[in-house]
Parts: sequence; C-alpha cells; structure tokens
Amino acid sequence: MKLNLKTLAGIAAMMTGLASGASAQDYPFRDITTAVVWGAGGGTDSINRMIMAEMEKHLPVSINVINQTGGVAGSNGMVYVMNQPDDGYTLVGLSESNVTAAVQGGWDKKFDFWYPFIVGGSPDLISVPANSPYGTIEELVEAAKAAPGTIPAAASGAGSIHHLNLLAIQNGSGAEFKFVPYKGSAPGQEAAIAGEVALVVTSLAEQAPLIEGGQLKPLAMLVPESAEIAGMTVPSAFDSFDGLDKYLPLKQAIGFAVHNSASDDVKAVLVEAFDKAMAGDAVAEWAVANNYDIGGQSGEEAAALFSTLEANFAYTLQELGAIDVDPMSLGIEKP
Repeated sequence: MKLNLKTLAGIAAMMTGLASGASAQDYPFRDITTAVVWGAGGGTDSINRMIMAEMEKHLPVSINVINQTGGVAGSNGMVYVMNQPDDGYTLVGLSESNVTAAVQGGWDKKFDFWYPFIVGGSPDLISVPANSPYGTIEELVEAAKAAPGTIPAAASGAGSIHHLNLLAIQNGSGAEFKFVPYKGSAPGQEAAIAGEVALVVTSLAEQAPLIEGGQLKPLAMLVPESAEIAGMTVPSAFDSFDGLDKYLPLKQAIGFAVHNSASDDVKAVLVEAFDKAMAGDAVAEWAVANNYDIGGQSGEEAAALFSTLEANFAYTLQELGAIDVDPMSLGIEKP
C-alpha cells in the first residue's frame, strides 16, 4: 500500500504528539526531597517530617526529608536548595530564623526568593539543667549581672529566633550571657542537660519532653502568657522585667518553601496537598500533643508574614549590634 505525503505527515504529527505527551509528565512523577536547614530532632525538623508525611497521603509520590545544616542562620541549607532546579522536586524546610541569613552575610538574597508554607510555631522559654542552682529567672539574671559574659547560654544558631530571644532578654533585663551557638535546638538542649551550658533558649514544643522527663527546669516563658507543663506553671518573663515588651515577643513561623520561580502548576499541587494535610485531624492532634499553634498560610499570605518577620528581625538585630549587612542595602524596609 502506498502512502501519500499527506498521510505520512499525519502519522508523523501523531507520533510527535505521543512522544511529547510521554515526556511531559504531570508534577510530581518522582519523589520529592525536603532539605531541612536545622538539625535532626529540632522543631523545624519535627514539623517538616510530620507535615511531609501528611502531604504524601495526597500525592502520588513520597517526600524524603534530609538535613542540610550549618552556615549563618541556616544559610547552608537554603543555598543548597537554591542551587537545585526550580522544578518542585527539592523543597527547603525552614523557620522564621532564616530571615536573618542575609543581614548576617549568610547569603545575598531577600526572603522573597521563596514561596513559603507556614505550619505553625511554639513560644520560646528559658530553661536550666535540672540540677541548676538557679530556681527563678530573677536569680539567673542577677548572677549574669554579677559576672557579665561568663554564664554560657545555648540558643541554637546565630540569628535564629532563639538567639534573638536571648539577645532580647539580655537587653530587657540588663543581663549579659555568653552565647554558645549550636547547629539546632536539639544539640543546644543536650548541651544544657550535659552541663556544657548553664541555660538554653528554645521552644516549649522542643523542651516539653525534657521538662516532663525531669532533665530541664523551666524558668520563664518569653511571651506575655504563662504556660502549664508537667504539673507546674511556668511564669512569663514579662512579669519580672518591665522593659521586656520593647524587645519581645518574637514568635516562630515554621514550615517549608519552594523556589518562588517554580511554575504555577507546581505551586498549585503543593498548595492543594498542604491545605488537605492541614485540614486533617492528624495535624491538629499532633499540634496539641506537641505544644504548637497551627498556622496554615501559604503563598502570598505566608510571604507577607515572612516579609514582616524579615524586617522586624533585621532591624532588631541592627539595634542590638548583631548584623554584618545593612538591611536597606538588601531592599529590606524598616518597619
């Protein structure tokens, strides 16, 4: 049978269409990786492992969680994900503490490089080892005033919200501690339990198991409200120091992000899976059990919150003399 040119052209077009359809698979068609910028066992790591497990239920692929720690304010992990293709197959697990990476010289981009998702957060507090001689926040502050810069304090990495809260309690109370940075909350808490540092500033969610297990002794919440845990009331540091409200509270916003340059299709798939996961009972129950407040923002709404945090954190650090780069040079407007 002879085929004329018109027939051959039709067959060629059909074959091209089939090949194109086979190569243009819908996102996601292979597993996704989330690189958490803080250490294993900390709040950002725990939240990401939880939310990724829930989002998997609404996607045809798995989401693998890894840790890429180090740098300034989590910059190593952000740079790692930044250097991956913007195809949605590498996400970054992050928190509000990452908004200070640019002003501290960790990288040269504003936070709007990301398209973020906020799961939630937990309030910070100051705790000491169970056998610590300090029984109240007032006793600890008086000791720090008597010997400025000698009492070692863990507060995760430089520029983290825990570090900012430590700086804030210093400025609000007149105390001066010796800041000892760690690659995440879990190592800092372990250092306090081991006696390497005299106190630790991390979140209630992160400290709760250690407080309930009698390994850490809570002294004060760094928010205006007190908290109930392990049968005790943890008072607010605001009750002890009048000037604290000038610097606090600074609150968490933990979640993940994809490149803002990712396609609308990729963003839409992630938003749908995220919204379904956040609406499920598993997330709500996990939050209550682990002392977290639920967020649920994504896209423009989450970006607006992070933009506000970026400005507040940048100029707070500038006021405290703890930055290397002028926020204005990065286009970060003063709030």
